[in-house]
Amino acid sequence: MSTAVAVSGGADSLLALLLLGEQGRDVFAVHARFLPPTDQGRAVEDGLEALCRDLGVPFHIVDLRREFEERIIVPFIAAYARGETPNPCAHCNQSMKFGLLADACREYGREYGREYGRECGAARMATGHYVRLEYDAHGRPRLLRGEDPIKDQSYFLTLVPPERLAETLFPLGSRRKADVPAALSARGVAPPLSTQSLEVCFVPGDDYRAFLEARGANLSGPGPIRLADGTVLGEHRGLWRHTIGQRRGLGVAWKAPLYVLDKDVAANALVVGPKEDLAADACRAGGVNLLVPPNAWPERVFVQTCYRQKPRPAKAVFRRGELAVSFEEPLPRPTPGQIAALFTRDGQALAGGVIR
Repeated sequence: MSTAVAVSGGADSLLALLLLGEQGRDVFAVHARFLPPTDQGRAVEDGLEALCRDLGVPFHIVDLRREFEERIIVPFIAAYARGETPNPCAHCNQSMKFGLLADACREYGREYGREYGRECGAARMATGHYVRLEYDAHGRPRLLRGEDPIKDQSYFLTLVPPERLAETLFPLGSRRKADVPAALSARGVAPPLSTQSLEVCFVPGDDYRAFLEARGANLSGPGPIRLADGTVLGEHRGLWRHTIGQRRGLGVAWKAPLYVLDKDVAANALVVGPKEDLAADACRAGGVNLLVPPNAWPERVFVQTCYRQKPRPAKAVFRRGELAVSFEEPLPRPTPGQIAALFTRDGQALAGGVIR
């Protein structure tokens, strides 16, 4: 059975492809086209095709631009209109990479099998994500943090259904990102995409404000900046320009530094206050993806409400489709639209949901 490797053109996915081939797996490469063509995008696709040809690996491109627009970009804009700060990468993993792209990989696997006279179908897709996957005694997948604490991407995969994870291989889960360039160099391979994007792929220069304005999104206009007690301090130019916890760029002065505490969408008001008012002792999340049945969760879980946050101890209850998380100690206020991810102490992902 063949293995489809999702390749972006970057170093990580290419190393995943090479490692699986060295293990004797029957591999082929699939590249997803998510965005309109650019000179760089064409160069990456041409480079991948040439590289795969040199490696003797079949190469396919799947065009998912329309679906990416509908499933990722449009909801991204709508979330900002609702006063949220979305996490498009987590939703892309859920809907696109481990959804439509994985489906395309299986279809290409059947074509690959017919063309080469081999068993039809791609049993699994492989990616360059830094996570680990193990299986329990009942054959159920266990999503674990990657060995590299700096690069671990398990947080972004907590919305992916367990049945999709079970169909995936993660060759880099036990490797460190810093070792990847040398590993590729030793194999005489240079990635077509030489730079690594750390921001939202469809937002040029990571300037989401300019992106939203350029798309002509129906966003909020000016409104009051006020304290929690209703005292008006000034005026904002649109709630979508701000995020929870923000300090700089508010344009108002007070006796102490001010931070964004909340967005009152109904009143189009930006609620601000001192740093101590940012603390929160609980949060709720919807759209929950269960990676482990709640009755098997430990009493004490560890929650992560943003990517760079250290997991903090908490208690969690899943009831009527919603996740209620109580922190053992107050945390910086979670941001609606981001992901609340639950883990065990040893780094197994339990669930993920969108903070409400």
